[in-house]
Amino acid sequence: MTDLRYPRGRFTWDGALTDAAIAQGIADLAGAPAALRAAVAGLSASQIETPYRPSGWTVRQVVHHVPDSHFHSYARFKLALTEDEPTIKPYDEARWAELPDTRVVPIEVSLTLLEMLHERWVALLRSMPPDAYRRTFKHPELGRSVTLGEALAMYAWHGRHHVAHITALRECEGW
Repeated sequence: MTDLRYPRGRFTWDGALTDAAIAQGIADLAGAPAALRAAVAGLSASQIETPYRPSGWTVRQVVHHVPDSHFHSYARFKLALTEDEPTIKPYDEARWAELPDTRVVPIEVSLTLLEMLHERWVALLRSMPPDAYRRTFKHPELGRSVTLGEALAMYAWHGRHHVAHITALRECEGW
């Protein structure tokens, strides 16, 4: 691996809104909380404070970031399902990662939050008819509209991406 920022590669999407692609995205999101919990299992307090790469976030910051980010995506899904192409509000994830709660709250809080959030989100995703994945929201940072199918693929990747940050660090450090 040459780029520690992207241990699984950068997000790519082929535009597929097939039943199989949707089912795989939902399955990935359903498994993300357990995968993150497994990635941090048995880490010591000092290991949790270790950056996953030079100048990168600590394991603690990564764990807190995932539910922060996924909560935003869950809200974007609900907006896109209830409004016609809403414009979403981006957030400064780097600044969120520096807030005091991220520095002091035990990671168990965010692991549990992610489990509960994904229980709701996956229930919503499973209830959506296939054509709902074509609904869109406007993303001002991207300068374009995003379908819920693309957002599903992106957040399925996002969970795997951050789990890989931690598992790659564990492998590198021999933990």
